[in-house]
Amino acid sequence: MSIEPRRALLASPTPAARAAEERLRANYDFVDPSEANIIVALGGDGFMLQTLHAMLERRQIVPVFGMNLGTVGFLMNEWRLERLEQRIQAAKPFKVNPLRMHVTTIDGEDLSLPAINEVSLLRETRQTAKIEVMVNDRVALPELVCDGVLVATPAGSTAYNLSAHGPILPLGSSLIALTPISPFRPRRWRGAILPEKTRIRFKVLDPQKRPVSAVADQREVRDVSCVEVAVDRTTPLTLLFDPEHTLDDRIAAEQFIA
Repeated sequence: MSIEPRRALLASPTPAARAAEERLRANYDFVDPSEANIIVALGGDGFMLQTLHAMLERRQIVPVFGMNLGTVGFLMNEWRLERLEQRIQAAKPFKVNPLRMHVTTIDGEDLSLPAINEVSLLRETRQTAKIEVMVNDRVALPELVCDGVLVATPAGSTAYNLSAHGPILPLGSSLIALTPISPFRPRRWRGAILPEKTRIRFKVLDPQKRPVSAVADQREVRDVSCVEVAVDRTTPLTLLFDPEHTLDDRIAAEQFIA
């Protein structure tokens, strides 16, 4: 017996998204997000990440069907008013396991934050950062001198990771990317592709003189001393895509863009 869909509608505050929201509400019925088993999100990739993070915070995880009214819309479907019910019914689901970032600051504060795209460490001043990189409790790089370093999921591998010359990871590959940002030493190190089960630990060397911030998607923690990153398999997220334009197709196509 199929469960009756209870759709909620969320829109970014941009004029285009608000106008689309009005048109959808005039044509379809929606419920409050707390009662929904499907979320329809209108906006760009940033709004999709915001929607997913809000669900993680509420611990109310439901599939999300996004429609692009932003700039890139890599995580979104094409905006169309017509046949919303049929599109959702025919949509292809993709499971995305977020990262979990555990942070300790130089003042001893401990924080834990999720990241759907990437966790990045970034220098806070003009001085380069010096970071020890551990992989599964083994020191892989005693000292990485750089502007920063990031860990990206397959869903996030075409975002900041790609602009930092990291690899594009196919969805469902069970891999994560470890990518340096403007590395100075070791100069020839270009990063690593690691199994999803890998635990990565970054220790900031000389954090007082060379302060570093840690960012989980859009949430920043400044003046960190240690950051641990691992995939969180306990809270998988589901994105819904039109069959003709799925996320894995987009990721594959990105590899052929000059």
